[in-house]
Amino acid sequence: MKVLITGGTRGIGRACVEAFRDQGHDVVFLYMQSEDAATELQSDTGAIGIKCDIRSSDEVSRALQCAADRLGEIDVLINNAGVSSFGFFDSISDEEWERIIDTNLTGAFYVSRAVSRLMISQKRGKIINIGSMWGKVGAAMEVHYSASKAGLRGMTMALAKELGPSGITVNCIEPGVIRTEMNAVLNDEALDVLAEQTPLGRLGEPSEVASLALFLASDAASFITGQCIGIDGGFAI
Repeated sequence: MKVLITGGTRGIGRACVEAFRDQGHDVVFLYMQSEDAATELQSDTGAIGIKCDIRSSDEVSRALQCAADRLGEIDVLINNAGVSSFGFFDSISDEEWERIIDTNLTGAFYVSRAVSRLMISQKRGKIINIGSMWGKVGAAMEVHYSASKAGLRGMTMALAKELGPSGITVNCIEPGVIRTEMNAVLNDEALDVLAEQTPLGRLGEPSEVASLALFLASDAASFITGQCIGIDGGFAI
């Protein structure tokens, strides 16, 4: 498979790059700032990194042309790039709202739009969005983040209907609390509380999310589309 992964240098994105490369697939990943991490990941896995701010439609078009040139075609897109922050609703600035929405939702739209044009011409493809359980149940002090991931849910279901006739599946993975840099801002006490609130009694690992992405990208999942699949240890039941 030829795979494109956004936000590939850390957390779930990095785990996806490693998992798909371990299975022998060709991988291009996009990253925004982490030059050192991108260089290390390329050296460790053989994947190809392309610097791109997915909040810019022009940058996405350039990066996608480069990715298509490197891969020849794109079979799988994993929209993983995302950012978060915490704050009371009435203290969220216009700039912070735009940063979260533009990265988590608009960026996924730009990349999906560009890749879908290639997939439609191929008459096949798989788009996998990395959402969040907070897009399903909402999180206090993360209204902007929850809204962005809820939007990704809606985009997943609408795209699945629109692209299905072209042989393209679209699904959304909704992780719970995963051990990533994004959650490293929480102290041990807060993480312990979240683990206690999770029915399985622990936090998830990036590799577990990557395993689900591998399945959704495989032929075994060829009749699954428009689904928002939780991988949260039962947190969002």
